[in-house]
Amino acid sequence: MTGVIEARLKDLGVELPDAAAPAANYVPFHLSGNQLFVSGQLPLIAGGPDFKGKLGADIEIETAQQAARACAINILAQAKAALGDLDRITQILRLGAFVNSAPDFTDHPKVVNGASDFLVEVLGDKGRHTRFAVGVAALPLGVSVEIDALLAVE
Repeated sequence: MTGVIEARLKDLGVELPDAAAPAANYVPFHLSGNQLFVSGQLPLIAGGPDFKGKLGADIEIETAQQAARACAINILAQAKAALGDLDRITQILRLGAFVNSAPDFTDHPKVVNGASDFLVEVLGDKGRHTRFAVGVAALPLGVSVEIDALLAVE
């Protein structure tokens, strides 16, 4: 039987990809008590658009918002791998977002809204969270956004 969250994803036309394997010496997630820590997720979706670029230089906010949404989808894929059932999520507690940006770019929060809005759309109030959004000089593979997460789970 499909859970509530997976049914909502299906209604939105979102299919979770397989959770990405770590690219170095770290784990993709760590479950500790009732908290799930998800390592930084890149906006990599098989067959999807290429979300490479630097905000304020060669990628627009709207495109980077789609990249942030892809990061959120990958966060949920990791949660599914960790928990088996997304309905075990009781709250998204925090997102940590890094935005690949030019020195004068200051709209980092607008970019990360792509992830935040998506999580609230899928999870309702359980998707509301604290967060940070900071600009960085570069990200792995030249992507525009990387996001990690802390979730409360049962």
